[in-house]
Amino acid sequence: MRREAEAVVGIEPIRLVQFTRSFYIGGTEVQVLELLRGLPSSYRLQVSVLEEVGPLVGELRKLGFTPEEFPLHGSLARPNTAWQLLRLARWLEQNRIELVHVHDFYATMLAVPAAKLAGAKVIVSRLDLAHWHGPARRAVLARLTGMADHVVANAAAIRRMLVEEEGLPESRVSVIHNGLDLPRFDTRIRQGLKSPVPEIGGAPLLVHVANMNHVVKRQEDVLQALALLRREGLKLHAFFVGDGPRRPELERKAVELGVKDLAHFLGHRGDVPALYARANLGVLCSTAEGMSNAVMEGMAAGLPMVVTAVGGNPDLIVDGVRGKVVQPERPAELADAFRWLLEHPERAKDLGAAARGFVRRELSLERMVQRHDALYQRVARPTQ
Repeated sequence: MRREAEAVVGIEPIRLVQFTRSFYIGGTEVQVLELLRGLPSSYRLQVSVLEEVGPLVGELRKLGFTPEEFPLHGSLARPNTAWQLLRLARWLEQNRIELVHVHDFYATMLAVPAAKLAGAKVIVSRLDLAHWHGPARRAVLARLTGMADHVVANAAAIRRMLVEEEGLPESRVSVIHNGLDLPRFDTRIRQGLKSPVPEIGGAPLLVHVANMNHVVKRQEDVLQALALLRREGLKLHAFFVGDGPRRPELERKAVELGVKDLAHFLGHRGDVPALYARANLGVLCSTAEGMSNAVMEGMAAGLPMVVTAVGGNPDLIVDGVRGKVVQPERPAELADAFRWLLEHPERAKDLGAAARGFVRRELSLERMVQRHDALYQRVARPTQ
């Protein structure tokens, strides 16, 4: 099923499929929804997924889309994968799809070969440094990415990796930063908290938003920084937003470091903008990162963000201009940055204002959609 778009007079709309794994809450899924909302009527849009699951499916249906499902049912090595690939190729042909934009690893496994079989163009989004994958998966992903007609990276560091390590021609890789709907974000701030938060009595507060699935997010470095500051007599509280299998380990670490009363694990929250609005600063101290929506949202809230100098973080934060940049896995540097921002509140406010201004100028939703629109037109119909 699809939402029909009205044709521009005299021009047949481009038949475009947005293909992602599912619609759980995540940066990729949110960006797909924003593209579906924002693209003009010069497209006939359809959506396909590996699994029609996730809390954002409701948002998708509100936009008028019923996704076509191509389930893998587990391992890619099963015969079902070949069957779903052929199903997808036949579906693309039947719907006369001109262009497929695929947004994640597993969907790429199906979409690239299926698009080639169906004679459709295909764009692959590469949104991280492939740090989640082992050597075999990275090799397969690189191979399939190389088969695409064009590749979208959301950060300069990812583009460098694709060109320097995977050998893609520079002309076939575009950097399109994620977009953020600032008016909608501000509305969510005004709506306030959706559930209670721990009472911290007016003490300074930082917010860290990230999953707790992988050690790459390094919440333990924030915990160690809190412990270092406590020894100096500074009680800085932290709201850790997110969840995952590492949470019990991190909660034990907080006890071991003597910061259990300062480290508050909130789990998944739907009111992150309102949480940021209560904070003095934000932090993301990963050892690898793509273009972080968590950092973008902290910037949009006018917070000075402390980030590590990895992946897409330097695209967003310039040290001393829009926040503070430290080296990864150095809790003492984190503590120094936290202390400096708290000791210089006026300067911290200026950094936060500069960060919000950057989001407004460079990371608007309109800019993100316009750049995708231009790319789609160029790839789907290069002679027009």
